[in-house]
Parts: sequence; C-alpha cells; structure tokens
Amino acid sequence: MKIAVLNDADAKGGDNAEGRVSATPDTVRGYVAAGHDVTVVKGAGQAANFSDADYKSAGASIAASNGAAAKAADLVMSITGRNAKFVAGLKKGAGITGLMNPTDNPKYADACAKAGVTAFALEYIPRISRAQSMDILSSQSNLAGYRSVVEGAGIYGRAMPMMMTAAGTVAPAKCFIMGVGVAGLQAIATARRLGAVTTATDVRPATKEQVASLGAKFIAVENDEFKEAETAGGYAKQMSAEYQKLQAELTASHIAKQDIVITTALIPGRAAPVLVTKAMLETMRPGSVLVDLAAERGGNVEGAVAGKIVETKNDVKIVGLLNWPSRMASDASNMFARNIKNFLPLVTAEDGSYAPDWDDEIIQGCALTRDGAVVHERLKG
Repeated sequence: MKIAVLNDADAKGGDNAEGRVSATPDTVRGYVAAGHDVTVVKGAGQAANFSDADYKSAGASIAASNGAAAKAADLVMSITGRNAKFVAGLKKGAGITGLMNPTDNPKYADACAKAGVTAFALEYIPRISRAQSMDILSSQSNLAGYRSVVEGAGIYGRAMPMMMTAAGTVAPAKCFIMGVGVAGLQAIATARRLGAVTTATDVRPATKEQVASLGAKFIAVENDEFKEAETAGGYAKQMSAEYQKLQAELTASHIAKQDIVITTALIPGRAAPVLVTKAMLETMRPGSVLVDLAAERGGNVEGAVAGKIVETKNDVKIVGLLNWPSRMASDASNMFARNIKNFLPLVTAEDGSYAPDWDDEIIQGCALTRDGAVVHERLKG
C-alpha cells in the first residue's frame, strides 16, 4: 500500500492553527516494516517536534507538497481530511482519513464521492470495545481536558492548592467542571491533582459514580428525567425546558462561588448548549475564569468568542481558545497516530494492499463515501 502523510499546518489559521501530524516516525517505522511505501510531506511533523530527518530514518520518503505526496497514494492520512478541492486531485479508489466534521461541511462528502474517493471520518468510529484503541475523539479529548485546566489555572493567576505558610494560609481554588465526558473526566482528575476543590455536573446518571471515583463532588438535579438522560450510545440526551430551568437554578447558585469553570458539553451534530448565562457571569468574583471547550460550536458560555479570551465588566475572563489538542501537538500526534495505526488493518488485505473490509462494522460506521456515492446514514437525504 502507498501511504501519504499530509502536512496539515495550513489547514486552519490563527489561533486554530494545526500543529498535529497523523503519523509519527514510530508509526511510520511500523508501516515500512510491514511492507508499505510511506511518503511524508516536508515539515509535516515540525510543530510536533518530529523532523524530516526522523521520518527519513524511519524509512519514509519526503515529498515537497501535499498534492505531490497524495497523487498516487492508496491511503491518505490527515488530521483534518483537507478540503473538497484537495480530494479532487486524489486517484479514483483512494482512501482518506481525518476529522472531517461532515455534518458541518456536507459538500466535502459530495466532493469525495464525485472523485471516487473513500472518506473515513475518524470521529464516526463506533464507540464499541473493539474500537477503543482507534477512538480518535477520546484520545484527543483527554488531552483537551487536561490542557483546559492547566490553561485556566495559568490565566487565573492564583494558587490552586491550599498552602499553609508562616505568612498565612492560601485557600484552595474552587474548580467546577460542566460536562463529564472524556474531556471532563480528565479535567476533574487534573484539577484534583493540582489541589483544587473540585465539583462537576452532567445530565447523565452514570457520570455521578465516575465523578465520585475521582474524588470530586457531583452537582445535579437528580429527578426522574435525570435518570433517563442518556442515549444507548452513551451520549447526553436533549433535556426538557423544565429540567434545564431547574438545573440552571442549581448551577447559578453554585457557580457564583467558583474560581475556575471548565465547560465541555457538546451534543453530536448540534450547536453547543448554553450552560452559563450572562446573569450567572455577573455573580462570579472578579478574576474568575471560564474555559469553554465548546467555543468552536457556539460555546457553553454566553458571550464566549471562538479563538479569543474576553473579559466581562466584572473582570471575569471567558476563554474561547480553539483546537486544544494541537496545543500539545507532540502528545496529541502520538495518540492520533497510534489510533490510525490500529485502524489500518481494517483497510489492509492479507497481501498488504489497500482493501477496506466492508463487512466490518467499524468501517461501515466511519465511511462517508464508497464507489462514488455518499453512504453514511447521517449524510443521506
């Protein structure tokens, strides 16, 4: 199989710049050992501290551009999946991987179908036991949750743990995590490690025990609707207006006492729900910080601005920075690359050629296109 590893540095701009790479020298070494021909685009790993020389030592050849690397490739590895114009230049029958956000950009899937390219949206890999080692969303969200607390603590500018000193006692920071998915759980663990008094909330009942296991206190309206607030796939359901009102009242009283708030709530395919209103922000102490990991999809915090840190009239900072995993590009790339390495056998025949296993539920779950048609259920009709 001919594999192309793209340089995605120009895929996003400004604060959202992409520093990750979809294959590392270690994973490339494994591909070459398995008999694959790997081409890496010049500078692809630079932001993640992987040099072109590292890739050459691993057995890859270096291409001058994404177009040159991908032109004859059977499988194109990318962080973003690039764009419609790029896939038009791929050979018919090739595959391309990446985090493609297809519901936000349906024209991308159409372009892949028109080019006869099979697009594998890695965020759609089913969350089943067998696919855990391929779960791109979990590996990247884990780092985002960690970084959000570290960043929030830095912006907060005060000590996180309690300190007993000869000059007096420093009170511990109070940290509130809203949304207890992968990112939220890591945020809780990180806040606890840093010594903050940590609380968390989520509408899914199963998260209560997870929060307690990390040593944090669970905050939620635990009525009958709460007990049924989780889909079969483990995602949060859209809650009723009545429940949202009750939860907002509880949150408002709690959030007024917090120093750092991390919001992580996202519902697949929808705008981020607003969890923190302007009225709540007005009750917070000057110097408090809110880190909104959902800023890219509208934000959980009212007034959040994607890509910026804004300050309210009462000196509360709302952090809407983007692409959190890329802020830890080396670790994020290592995880992303291992996820794809574990995915690769599903598109590889016994003789090493490119051949997706269309009977496999993981392939069926993440393939957007096949044989010139858009095939994923979420994009049909």
